[in-house]
Amino acid sequence: MKKEFVMRGQTASGKTEVLNFSGFKPGMAYRLTEFNIFPSISIGAAQPELSASITAGKTAVDPPNPNFNNEGLIGNAIFVQTNSATEGTGPAAYSIVNDTFLITQNLILMVQDAGASGTPVNWQCRFEAVKMTGPEEAVANYKQYTISDE
Repeated sequence: MKKEFVMRGQTASGKTEVLNFSGFKPGMAYRLTEFNIFPSISIGAAQPELSASITAGKTAVDPPNPNFNNEGLIGNAIFVQTNSATEGTGPAAYSIVNDTFLITQNLILMVQDAGASGTPVNWQCRFEAVKMTGPEEAVANYKQYTISDE
């Protein structure tokens, strides 16, 4: 049986949040399995261009300009809503998640709204708990340490 949990919230555009994994059980890691973002304003009231990133690194990754060579980048999402006949209408949402990355330390989430005057961004992440052996735990901790120490 999978043990999943959700973290969700709303973050001001251009700001960061710490997704806190300290205090979780030794021998356990977590996988990001889903990452979604959504506007905080009425659909149709503006044209949001939202982006968000989640990193295991020391600093946040600029959501609208991610570099997928960054080993610590484990999630990136975008949401756009157009109301223009020339651009098409309706929402479009995409996310890319590295669900092979074993999370053992805190993460940094950063959000950006480039289209609707910098309104806050709603976000939701789903994680799955993973039991690790001693050697797996050592490798996962070392990998995350080297990423966050860059």
